[in-house]
Amino acid sequence: MVAPTTPEERELWKAFFIMRRQLELTLERRLQADAGISSADYEILVSLDDSQSKRLRAGQIGDIIGWEKSRVSHQITRMEQRGLVKREECGDDARGVWVVLTSDGEAAALGAQGDRKEALRQYFFDVLSDDEKQALTTISYRVLDTIKPPICDPVEAENPASA
Repeated sequence: MVAPTTPEERELWKAFFIMRRQLELTLERRLQADAGISSADYEILVSLDDSQSKRLRAGQIGDIIGWEKSRVSHQITRMEQRGLVKREECGDDARGVWVVLTSDGEAAALGAQGDRKEALRQYFFDVLSDDEKQALTTISYRVLDTIKPPICDPVEAENPASA
């Protein structure tokens, strides 16, 4: 039998959930206002920009950002229409397609990264002490170890044989 949550645990979860959601909304609004892209665009652009070849398969992008392949595909279609990414055939797999970062996409990613760093500093890092940052890092890795998410490292996703 699972132990019931305590009032303190419920308060912890409520505060964490609201903080996480409000931080995401604040960052989303700022990203759209300052860089003209959505956080969905940003996640895909940064994944591609972090990749050595500036290209990944849709499934690899999904693994990196934690999305289903169909969601990635729909988002890529929208981004392709705006010239941020393009699709290229995968030479060694007739069914496969590479998602490639365009120069416009790279410019959008670079333009957004500076503001994103500033926003994270303002709304997150600067409000935490060094001890709180270390504790949160430890807690985050402990939870990740428990839920065992798919690959989150773009280098591993790009080169699965190296894992």
